[in-house]
Amino acid sequence: MAKSAALARGCAPDNRSAVARLVFWRQNSVTIKDGAIMKSGLRFAQALLAAIIVFCVAQPALAQQNRGHVYLLRGLANVFSLGMDDLAAKMNARGIPATVHEYGQWQQLADAAAAESRATGNSPIVIVGHSLGADAAIEMAERLTALGVPPKLVVTFDPVGVTQVGPSLGYFVNYYQSNNGYGKRLTAARGFRGNIVNRNLDAIGSIDHFNIEKSPRLHEEVMAQVRSITNKPKPKPKPAAPAAPAAPAPAADPSVPGTQAAARPGAPG
Repeated sequence: MAKSAALARGCAPDNRSAVARLVFWRQNSVTIKDGAIMKSGLRFAQALLAAIIVFCVAQPALAQQNRGHVYLLRGLANVFSLGMDDLAAKMNARGIPATVHEYGQWQQLADAAAAESRATGNSPIVIVGHSLGADAAIEMAERLTALGVPPKLVVTFDPVGVTQVGPSLGYFVNYYQSNNGYGKRLTAARGFRGNIVNRNLDAIGSIDHFNIEKSPRLHEEVMAQVRSITNKPKPKPKPAAPAAPAAPAPAADPSVPGTQAAARPGAPG
């Protein structure tokens, strides 16, 4: 029980009181030896106490990671880019917070993403889009940069209208086909200060504009890129600057009565 109490002290304040109450209940209920209900209740309390302690112990480890948020933007009519939904489900299953949105919401999403990132210690922002959603992802990245919270990663699948990335930061990966009648290569416009990687998929005959965002292989590539960002530990706070050394004491003036010069190390006293 001493160990349980010690672990309870390591929990967040909201959880600590709950653990303390369970520890108290356990200590005072084990003296009742009769009654199946009490025994069953005791076992339940023990299991619940263990679960809370595990949760509390896990909290510091989770706090060390910048999980961030991945925003996925669908394309035309909000129905032709359902690969965004599949990709978001895979990310959430692996502990990466991801949400799917209609491409026309990019301005509101940029404002909300900036506020969320600031509120969570500048947690990373990732944007993924397909078709018109890819165009919106580029515009959202530019707005986030203007707001002072640039995205860490932007992934586009076959952008169709916005082919130049303007004033923005971040790492852009563009999966596209130039032979399907829709996809475009991305280029940097004036003010761009990030990096652009274009991945031409013309040689893959099984992919076209309407299923490029559904490719399991590309999903795995994107998730690997996202994990490289969201799994990075939070930077440790900088250590406090060392205090300036104290100024040496002024040497005694032999001409002033009542003073004595300090003896040098090794000199006779």
